[in-house]
Amino acid sequence: MTNVAVLPTANVMSGSQLALVRKTVASDCNETEFDLFMAVAQSKGLDPFTKQISAIVFNKDKPDKRKMAIITTIDGFRVIAERTGAYRPDDEEPEYTYDPEIKGPLNPLGLVKAKVKVFKDGHPAPGVAYWEEFAPIKDEWGENENGKWKPTGKQTLDTGGNWGKMPRVMLAKCAEAQALRKAFPERLSGLYEGAEFDRARAAEMLPSEMVAIEDRDQRLARIGGASGVMLQLFPNTPLEMVPLGSVYDKCVERVSEIEDAKLLDWFESANRAPLQEFWARAPGDALELKKVIERQKTLIAAQVPE
Repeated sequence: MTNVAVLPTANVMSGSQLALVRKTVASDCNETEFDLFMAVAQSKGLDPFTKQISAIVFNKDKPDKRKMAIITTIDGFRVIAERTGAYRPDDEEPEYTYDPEIKGPLNPLGLVKAKVKVFKDGHPAPGVAYWEEFAPIKDEWGENENGKWKPTGKQTLDTGGNWGKMPRVMLAKCAEAQALRKAFPERLSGLYEGAEFDRARAAEMLPSEMVAIEDRDQRLARIGGASGVMLQLFPNTPLEMVPLGSVYDKCVERVSEIEDAKLLDWFESANRAPLQEFWARAPGDALELKKVIERQKTLIAAQVPE
């Protein structure tokens, strides 16, 4: 049986209360996961009953991939920050950047990013969240001519939550969570706001993969490349930071120029990791790029004399 959990903001939880948490907020957890979840709730001083903290289990039916993520609401983040005595929210509303050209079914308002500031001891700590990195966009599946379910090559915005109804609110939550983690890392390290995992739910991505992506983005941000991909377009030339929105056009232009099979193989090999990153961040464009590369291979093969 789980040890009795003590929350700094609540009385000792009784056995019946723990059982209720297990049946509701942590219903998908096994015993080990539940123990860990309650230990984190206790250490962070968050109340599962008000859903300041909850647990999501990914790949419940796949033991080798099963993983639990512990998430909080944005209110839970604010509660922890408030207890430090050094936190102050921004007086201004979030800053939003729009691009009319990307407005559509996958992005109802054409949102590019949201920026939110919080203050620690009077010093601002900004957090930025990009739509393309957090919105729960998933591959569309459908039946083929043989009656089997396969990806159609298209994507959809998961409208089961609030991303379609309140896109600004959801993106701002992600930005604020990043700002709060930046300002109070010793208190909020390892905690994620629920909206930050909506894409993981939609794509069935492991929490560890989501954390790896965030770590990558933070590293890129430090070198000024958070919205770009490092590519090597020509042999014996340095890597080039290409903005994410230009990767497809840049690669298509380069691939279309290549008339030698070995050079095209080099291009794919040299850029294997960057192209995988491009797939993770812009799967629709990456799929189209893959088709262009395969088409160019076919054209080159057709020109080779027998």
